[in-house]
Amino acid sequence: MTILYARKMAKKQPAQFPSGGNSGGEANFDKYAALDGEWRAIGLSAPARRALVDAKLLKVSDLRKISLEDLQDLHGMGKSAIARIKVVMAGKKITFKP
Repeated sequence: MTILYARKMAKKQPAQFPSGGNSGGEANFDKYAALDGEWRAIGLSAPARRALVDAKLLKVSDLRKISLEDLQDLHGMGKSAIARIKVVMAGKKITFKP
């Protein structure tokens, strides 16, 4: 896909490229900034933080509700983020759902 084609498609399909209502075409990350504080504190990347917030997993203790496989399946969740999360969970004696 060429860059020009991608730009053309972004203009035609704005629902796939959320702008939060602003006309500048910038994504609205304010909702994430308000909710991803615990994930930011442990040093997770932005894609991993957004994946967790979108899955309504806002703190480490929320991870009890899902399995490791579910976490790995989240779009944006990489190996590094999962490794960090496992270390934090072990420190807090929290385990994934079997």
